[in-house]
Amino acid sequence: MEACDVLIVGGGPAGSSCAWQLRGSGLDIAILDKHTFPRNKVCGGWITPAVLEELEIDPAEYAREHVLQPITGFRTGSIGGPSVTTSYGKPVSYGIRRYEFDHYLLKRSGATMFQGEPLNSLDRRGDFWIVNGHITTSLVVGAGGHFCPVARYMGAKFGSETIVAAQEAEFEMDARQQANCAISAEIPELYFCADMKGYGWCFRKGNILNVGLGRLDKHELSLHVAAFLDFLKSAGRLSFEVPSLAGHAYLLYGRATRKMVDDGMLLIGDAAGLAFSQSGEGIRPAIESGLLAAKVIASAHGYSSQHLTVYRALLTQRFGKSDVDWATRIGSRLPQSWINAAARTLLANPWFTREMILNRWFLRSHEPALQF
Repeated sequence: MEACDVLIVGGGPAGSSCAWQLRGSGLDIAILDKHTFPRNKVCGGWITPAVLEELEIDPAEYAREHVLQPITGFRTGSIGGPSVTTSYGKPVSYGIRRYEFDHYLLKRSGATMFQGEPLNSLDRRGDFWIVNGHITTSLVVGAGGHFCPVARYMGAKFGSETIVAAQEAEFEMDARQQANCAISAEIPELYFCADMKGYGWCFRKGNILNVGLGRLDKHELSLHVAAFLDFLKSAGRLSFEVPSLAGHAYLLYGRATRKMVDDGMLLIGDAAGLAFSQSGEGIRPAIESGLLAAKVIASAHGYSSQHLTVYRALLTQRFGKSDVDWATRIGSRLPQSWINAAARTLLANPWFTREMILNRWFLRSHEPALQF
């Protein structure tokens, strides 16, 4: 039998950040993941400077051995409509490859690793858990993404939740594809659906291209994806066929109803449903939830739900009671035809694009990095 104080189920950014923050706590931390790292992960793959600051990552040092594509602007618009290019003149985000980034975070976490082992059993014995019949732990942290088995154990109903469904592909372009790609590595492109229930993106990281689309309404997703790819061709952005796309799902903060804590367990990252509601971006909230959970775990006098409730309070303090802003609230009360017309007009407005869509929704520039 192998023992640890805290077992984190999931080695992605949420889990590895939690373990990293606990490295000097005196607790024995272990991470269990069904994959062996490095592993592929479906994700657009971009982070803001706040993420690097929170994780104490030197961008120059990281970039020596990993992809870290500076992003200095964005091209935005509606699918089938005009576009606006916003330039900042300095890096405001960075493109990453998740199989590199996640592996880097996991290696430096300092945790004991159980890789290539899914969570198969979870049994409560007094104040301890017995996991997979051979690991004992006082606390189980669910960090396994939207379909995290710990979330299921805590009562999550995967089939009944309102999710964002997405399809995307990330691939290395050959010489012909590079010649027929108008996407600039420094200026990713974002195009919103007419009903504002989702958007498509094109992120270039050197010769690597990530293309995808996500929607809050999962019905007919493949048709929306096909229309987006057709638009990219007709607009002269891409002149070649995109490889087959992979699907994934996640929950938005403010819409998720999952239980965050229970006796001897808590959820972080996508397992808790913390993606930002306007952008769908999940890396920063996943990392911040891992760091906040670590703060609670390190100071807790026991891991009953009562002792862990402060974690939920910290999430509310950080993200608010809801991440749904005034624009979304107003939009929910308007006829769809009005939304379509207003969105097309606003997306062509340089001020609205820069200040609301980019600075507030995507870059979250009004929120400083967490400080500990």
